[in-house]
Amino acid sequence: MVRGRLVSVNNRKTGESDFTEERARRLVEREFNLSFTEQPPAHNTITAGKWFAPGAQEVSAEEGIAKTLGWKLGDELTFAVGGDTFSARLTSLRKLRWDSMKVNFFVIGPTSLVGRFPSSYISAFRLTVGEEPLVNELTARFPNLTVVDVGAAVKQAQGVVDQVILAVQVVFLFALGAGLLVLYSALVATEDERRREAAVMRVYGASRAQVTGSQRVEFLAMGLLAGTLATVAAGLIGQLLARRVFELDLPPSPELWIVGPIAGLALLSLNAWLSARKVLSASPSLTLRESV
Repeated sequence: MVRGRLVSVNNRKTGESDFTEERARRLVEREFNLSFTEQPPAHNTITAGKWFAPGAQEVSAEEGIAKTLGWKLGDELTFAVGGDTFSARLTSLRKLRWDSMKVNFFVIGPTSLVGRFPSSYISAFRLTVGEEPLVNELTARFPNLTVVDVGAAVKQAQGVVDQVILAVQVVFLFALGAGLLVLYSALVATEDERRREAAVMRVYGASRAQVTGSQRVEFLAMGLLAGTLATVAAGLIGQLLARRVFELDLPPSPELWIVGPIAGLALLSLNAWLSARKVLSASPSLTLRESV
């Protein structure tokens, strides 16, 4: 890892006053984490341009910082490292997964270009439970090492996420209860109409089983449609929140497409069973006489 500050873009000096966005102003006023390698990191994806050739005066940048600072392919970037500077042409953009807990860098160049500057090395390793004293032993044997334990930060972040999940679950239960009440109210509101339909069917010779079967088919179709629509809406909202709000790559859940329609069928069938009992128990002649 090489620490360098952005000096100019296309031979034009760059400073805080060139940007209005707060994040961009902070970025140009601090040092960048630069690195050097001949091959693109395995966990990076080239989204634009072409990876530089060994020994070339070229660099690759993370697509997010390039967008924030207005960098484009072909721009010449100049960085100051210590008391020296170097310039290189931007030839590729990379997509990084910052949530992968792997080492990532904003700008990467060839070893002959960036590797000649003073550098430090960064790595990551995992300790199992009970091996924490090894960290103290490591720092005692190598005093020039800086060891950062991210376990506490991860636990704190996990606690916040768990609280958010609990809040979402509570809201979901309230929404589910409200939906059931609205659905049951709609069934009750149409109970008289369905009672007259059942009475007409019975008068024209339909058996109780046929009337029951027709209503079951109707409610099952409604439940399947409601569950499918709810699944599509939940999937779209989840993808929108994951990608636009939390900036995470959340793959679609196949379980959602199974549980959603089944839940719609089950919930609507329960409401239909409660409502259909009154419809089927009413006398056809009395129902038709009251509707006249």
